Amino acid sequence: APIETTGDEWKYTDFYEEIEDETYMEQENDWDRDLLLDPAWEKQQRKTFTAWCNSHLRKAGTQIENIEEDFRDGLKLMLLLEVISGERLPKPERGKMRVHKINNVNKALDFIASKGVKLVSIGAEEIVDGNAKMTLGMIWTIILRFAIQDISVEETSAKEGLLLWCQRKTAPYKNVNVQNFHISWKDGLAFNALIHRHRPDLIDYDSLRKDDPVTNLNNAFEVAEKHLDIPKMLDAEDIVNTARPDEKAIMTYVSSFYHAFSGAQKAETAANRICKVLAVNQENEQMMEDYEKLASDLLEWIRRTIPWLENRTQEKTVNDMQAKQEDFRDYRCVHKPPKVQEKCQLEISFNTLQTKLRLSNRPAFMPSEGRMVSDINGAWHTLEGAEKGYEEWILSEIRRLERLEHLAEKFHQKAAIHESWTDGKETMLTQKDYETSTLSEVKALLRKHEAFESDLAAHQDRVEQIAAIAQELNELDYYDSASVNTRCQKICDQWDVLGALTQSRKESLERTEKQLESIDELYLEYAKRAAPFNNWMEGAMEDLQDMFIVHNIEEIQGLITAHEQFKSTLSEANKEREAIQSIQAEVQKIAQSNGIKLSGANPYTTITPESIDNKWEKAMAMVPLRDNALQEELNRQNSNDTLRAKFATQANTVGAYIQDKMEEIGRISIEMNGTLEDQLTSLKEYQKNIMSYMPEINKLESFHQLIQEALIFDNQYTSYTMEHLRVGWEQLLTTIARTINEVENQILTRDAKGISQEQLYEYRASFNHFDKDHSGALMAEEFKACLISLGYDGDGEFSRIMGIVDPNGSGAVTFQAFIDFMSTETTDTDTADQVIASFKILAADKNYITAEELRRELPPDQAEYCIARMAPYTGHDAVPGALDYMSFSTALYGESDL
Repeated sequence: APIETTGDEWKYTDFYEEIEDETYMEQENDWDRDLLLDPAWEKQQRKTFTAWCNSHLRKAGTQIENIEEDFRDGLKLMLLLEVISGERLPKPERGKMRVHKINNVNKALDFIASKGVKLVSIGAEEIVDGNAKMTLGMIWTIILRFAIQDISVEETSAKEGLLLWCQRKTAPYKNVNVQNFHISWKDGLAFNALIHRHRPDLIDYDSLRKDDPVTNLNNAFEVAEKHLDIPKMLDAEDIVNTARPDEKAIMTYVSSFYHAFSGAQKAETAANRICKVLAVNQENEQMMEDYEKLASDLLEWIRRTIPWLENRTQEKTVNDMQAKQEDFRDYRCVHKPPKVQEKCQLEISFNTLQTKLRLSNRPAFMPSEGRMVSDINGAWHTLEGAEKGYEEWILSEIRRLERLEHLAEKFHQKAAIHESWTDGKETMLTQKDYETSTLSEVKALLRKHEAFESDLAAHQDRVEQIAAIAQELNELDYYDSASVNTRCQKICDQWDVLGALTQSRKESLERTEKQLESIDELYLEYAKRAAPFNNWMEGAMEDLQDMFIVHNIEEIQGLITAHEQFKSTLSEANKEREAIQSIQAEVQKIAQSNGIKLSGANPYTTITPESIDNKWEKAMAMVPLRDNALQEELNRQNSNDTLRAKFATQANTVGAYIQDKMEEIGRISIEMNGTLEDQLTSLKEYQKNIMSYMPEINKLESFHQLIQEALIFDNQYTSYTMEHLRVGWEQLLTTIARTINEVENQILTRDAKGISQEQLYEYRASFNHFDKDHSGALMAEEFKACLISLGYDGDGEFSRIMGIVDPNGSGAVTFQAFIDFMSTETTDTDTADQVIASFKILAADKNYITAEELRRELPPDQAEYCIARMAPYTGHDAVPGALDYMSFSTALYGESDL
């Protein structure tokens, strides 16, 4: 302990012993007591401490000239403490009396004591009285507490930390060996080395000489004052002309260099943090823009395509509809596949973006209204529904047009036969030949008319068939219904006229029948039997020439059976023909035996034996033609059946393959082993193997095309349809792509969160253990059991975690959500508070930042990015051009609108 003395010197020495490090002061006490008696010591401290105080008071717009006089009233002392601490002191007293001054100084001393500093042997009265040594001691206390105490380098603090910092920074420089805060600084090289280490552009260190300390010191002090905003606290002569410079003055001066350069280092660190955050934000925004554009383009393509698929404009011919079918096939094979790939890529991009946002602690991406993945899936579902409806419509239209063309041909064929039959009938029915005929001739005319009525009745079925076909053509919306209706109406009108004329002629003949007695019964019998037989032959010829359309073997075999039945009746028909011909032969025989001269043709009918024979020969010639036509159609149906079998065989193979692969990829996604990169490689190889099966799909498509070209509409050999297999194939490719994307997202999570491969194995093992049904997701109870196994407990904790991993409330937790949660629990991420703190460093502790400061500290593109998005600062301390970095930082993390 120091010996008892009296006077200010002892008080000041006692004061230093209390406020400095105990070990340090034990080594330096003797020096301080001797130095207190040296006027050079007081001059150095007075100059250094005054400059240090003014460097802070300037921020409040004032300064001091005389350190012991200007602090006597306590006002500037309280202001100094407020500036360097950033805190408010009690309101000072403005009176001029001594008591007011003492009260103000006491408020300042109380504030110093509140910061953990013990003040010994110093009171407010000594400061008010202008005691220079007590005032300097008080200022040194403030410097120690607010400028030196917080310095920390490698677990050393205050003086030792500052000394270690100086040694580290000046170690590479020649002629510099910092061992203390007095002699080591006399030649000025240490000051210049500190500046050159941080700002080599300001000092030409190689030009300095150790034997010229005044020049060295002046150079360092002037550069620091001009470029580093460090005020000149000492003159070079004060240091050089003193055997040992004052340590406290040197420490005060050096601490200003420490704070100047450590602030620059903090600014660089803060700028790097901001650059990192902004780079992530820019990349995410670009991915959002790419998603929005791809989603808009895909939705626009769907919007343009659906009206085309919903167009039901009917065509007039089968060829026109088959052209539409070819356009649809081109759409399916050429235009749609790239869009399927785009849709898959869109989902992958969306999932990747959401993963990156979660990893960077950003809010989830919400696409523009109408561009959600669910919206795109809904539009895609509508598109596929329209496709199915369009394809079904095309096939039904082809069937309808085939039937229409068949009916139209049949209508015109029957109409032509009927018109040929009715040709001249009106003239015949309106003639008055019976008025000049003999009785036998009249009787003959009457019998002939009865035969005509029989013929007319026989033709009634054909007229009804013509009308029925015309009605069906109208119901099926035949394009030329107008001409069909006109022709049908003409036939019906003519038929009504024939009926009326027939009735009128019959009445006329019956009126004259009483005058006619003779009638040739044979002619009459001939006419009665010839007419129906003739009609039967015409019907048979019409049936033999009738067009037919069938779709399977059963239908053609039915036609062949009916044709065989028809052929079995030909022998009986031939007997009827011979019987009819025998009637005419009997007439000739009777005429010849009785010497009767026949007047001409049979008066009761226009059907001659020659016409019957001619028609019979024609009918017999048509039979083998019909046989050939039916056989050709049977061959075609057999060929179609072969096509059905080929398609069915390939479809059953492809269907089984797709089903097996869907089950296999489900197992693979659960049972994969190895590193994530190995799993990703295996999955891509598996995807490549699946894509190698594409020729089989194309082969099936070629079979399907042959079936459609052959107009085959059913297939009893398989339950698979081409549409079913297309959807299955697309689902298989999409499932593989999603599984690959899930592994890629796991890699992103692992790399971003620093998760080890062993942790991922452990997470996967835990997840698979509780995924009892191997569904790839944990139900709520399964997930709760998993959390309990990991050490979590309590329903409240479970509810909180469930809200994180299942924000949509689906009741299921995917493996990706499980990894995100576990990685979030075990790693750290940037937060909005960290970014705000970084901006505050760049802004020199201000509540706002200027565009100039942003451009100085950040790269140009990210500086402009911030300037464009920061709102003007509106606080009470705002200046022109001030920007609000706090709300901007908060918005980066989704806590407000950016």
